[in-house]
Amino acid sequence: MPIIVKFLITSTLIVLISEIAKRFDRIGALIAALPMVTVLAMTWMCLEMQGAERTEKIANHAWYTFWYVLPTLPMFLLMPWMLRRGIHFGWSLLAGCILTVILFFALAWVVKRFGIELI
Repeated sequence: MPIIVKFLITSTLIVLISEIAKRFDRIGALIAALPMVTVLAMTWMCLEMQGAERTEKIANHAWYTFWYVLPTLPMFLLMPWMLRRGIHFGWSLLAGCILTVILFFALAWVVKRFGIELI
């Protein structure tokens, strides 16, 4: 599949979600929470790769996505808490990103003890 088609479909989806979110908070958040980017990435891999390599790559992608999503979730609690207290969006986003990085390394350290390598 030509890369321009992938760009158009993926970017259209992101713009559509942001436009829906501007008008309907809950519906926009619900749609954004769906793993559409991951599903699109796995779909592109499925269409462009063949055989056992494709299966392994898609399985790995799904596996690591699960683990990488976990440390991002608290950011979605911290940011609204900060924003509602009048803290600027940029600072709230930065704090959320820093929290995510800290939690990612903490998670990687914990799961390594169980044989799961995230880094």
